[in-house]
Amino acid sequence: MASRQQNDHSVLKGVYRYLDKHFEKYIEILRQLCQQPSVSAQGVGIAETATLVRNLLESIGVTTRVIDAGGFPVVYGETDGESPRTLAFYNHYDVQPADPLDQWDYEPFSAETHGKRMFGRGVADNKGNIVARIAAVDAFKKVCGKPPLNIKFVIEGEEEIGSPHLDKFAEDNRRLAAADGYIWEYAQTDFRERPQIRLGQKGMLYVELHSHTASQQLHSSWGGIVPNAAWRLLWAIAKLKGENEKICIPGFYDRVRPLSKQDIEMLARLDFGEAAWKEQFEIDQYLLDFSMNELLEAYFYRPTCTVCGLEGGYTGPGQKTVLPNSALAKLDFRLVPDQDPDEILELLEQHLADCGFADIEVKVCSRKPAGRTPPNDPLVTAAIDAAKSVYGKRPQIYPTSAGSGPMAILCHKYGIPAVSVGLGYWGSNTHAPNENIRLEDFSKGMRHIAAIMYLYADISSH
Repeated sequence: MASRQQNDHSVLKGVYRYLDKHFEKYIEILRQLCQQPSVSAQGVGIAETATLVRNLLESIGVTTRVIDAGGFPVVYGETDGESPRTLAFYNHYDVQPADPLDQWDYEPFSAETHGKRMFGRGVADNKGNIVARIAAVDAFKKVCGKPPLNIKFVIEGEEEIGSPHLDKFAEDNRRLAAADGYIWEYAQTDFRERPQIRLGQKGMLYVELHSHTASQQLHSSWGGIVPNAAWRLLWAIAKLKGENEKICIPGFYDRVRPLSKQDIEMLARLDFGEAAWKEQFEIDQYLLDFSMNELLEAYFYRPTCTVCGLEGGYTGPGQKTVLPNSALAKLDFRLVPDQDPDEILELLEQHLADCGFADIEVKVCSRKPAGRTPPNDPLVTAAIDAAKSVYGKRPQIYPTSAGSGPMAILCHKYGIPAVSVGLGYWGSNTHAPNENIRLEDFSKGMRHIAAIMYLYADISSH
């Protein structure tokens, strides 16, 4: 890679100049995309957004197709480059619901710019990154005639609801989905303005637990002799995890890998910013008052069991003395490599039955495995070197993301490395009211993608 870094910066400089000169054009494209609602959880605006994304790709000379894998469509695109190597971009055009609406300072789908920031649902997650990647490809085409390597786009519409059909897309379209490496959807800069590069994702098993007792909701005077669905559910949940944060399901930890020397070294190089996160979250301490090493190990390498929501009985204003006949809990299990979501589901169901809660209905909402990319992969090297050149700082390399996604089912399952980079920042409010990006980060994000393309193409020629 030294040949391009040391001997020839002219191509990248020309691409950067083009991106700077047409910055306002790309901002308007982003605004147009963010003004189009695309809420997969509610089925709002999906077809319209898929068409818009396809049109944006075709406007820069990318050959496209819209693929039905059984759910909301995948927008696929490809364009030839100078190198035989192929780099793919995974993104999603769907967004989270904008609720709670009363906590937004601006209309969620107005994509307004205030104080050098753009506000809007999806601007950070994930539409800003879609446009940054389109812009980088566009700039190379305009400046050089074609990108430095073959480019593919895989942009789905179901990520925010668990990507239930992406596995089928990957299996049915192996030739289309194949690549030497993937740049994944999203990352951000940290409190010290250092870009993050993430090398994997945790897996997930997301379930609903349903408790059913009497045929109807009753007066609470029956509480002494009729089973209460809410209590039944709470007792069942209490069997899953102790106050020491250990998950109590037998066999749950059996496939969790012990930390390797490389794992420990990667954690030692991280500056997590634990004090800043405490301040932002307004908490006095982390769980179990973790020390720094324990904190990072728990965040990146340990599986979790989280109660995401509870519902049952009356929760409105005032009092209503009722005995609930049904109750619901939503739980997610964040999993690590080698933990099989299907096996964890079986262990969960067996544990509930063994504890006397076979009557608790378990409904699966989504499941996906974990995956990681080795830190010495050439794609990681290209992403790091590109980040240093664009941001002027060595990035923070996260061994994985603490969050989950379909990276393993699209990439790691088929031996394809994937690296997640992006243009969010620590205050982007992803999934929350007032989601936003800084315009400066949008500019750097475009440059970072362009530099990765350039450097990764060069790796392939050595």
